[in-house]
Amino acid sequence: MQLKINENDELIISHSPSSSASDFDFYFRKWNIRNRKLKIRLADCQEWMEFDSTEEAGPLLKGFGNINRFIAELESGPFEGIAVRLFNPQTRLWSIYWADSTVVAFDPPQIGSFDGNIGKFYAWDTFNGQKVLVLFQWDKTDPNRPVWSQAFSVDRGKTWEWNWYMYASPAE
Repeated sequence: MQLKINENDELIISHSPSSSASDFDFYFRKWNIRNRKLKIRLADCQEWMEFDSTEEAGPLLKGFGNINRFIAELESGPFEGIAVRLFNPQTRLWSIYWADSTVVAFDPPQIGSFDGNIGKFYAWDTFNGQKVLVLFQWDKTDPNRPVWSQAFSVDRGKTWEWNWYMYASPAE
């Protein structure tokens, strides 16, 4: 998969040769998640928060989509999120839509595909009033212990701040 940014800041994303509607099938089950998240993003912070959560994922739309529900108990109270993922068979790209109980609206969709065991998904967004390029990365090298991570870039992808890691293990 390749990402290019044109002069109008539009993301030009091409799929990888292996991109398919079955890319997320490994995730269809219940998971225990160990989260590691920067306490303050885009502030040269080196302090991490760690917390546990659960997720449950399953297919939608005859295999061209899937959904998962994220549940955590944070210091601020209960937190819930959902990810809806849709595969476009014409472009062979995934769109990942995230919403949570804090904002209660979908973020701009992350667009991308898997190249082998690594999936990369990009979108422009705004964080604390600043335009950021967001990267979601999935690593399913070990499908029983996948890792999701998130990074922000304020310089069009030249440098990245990795700010959230989710380490999944099957729920017993």
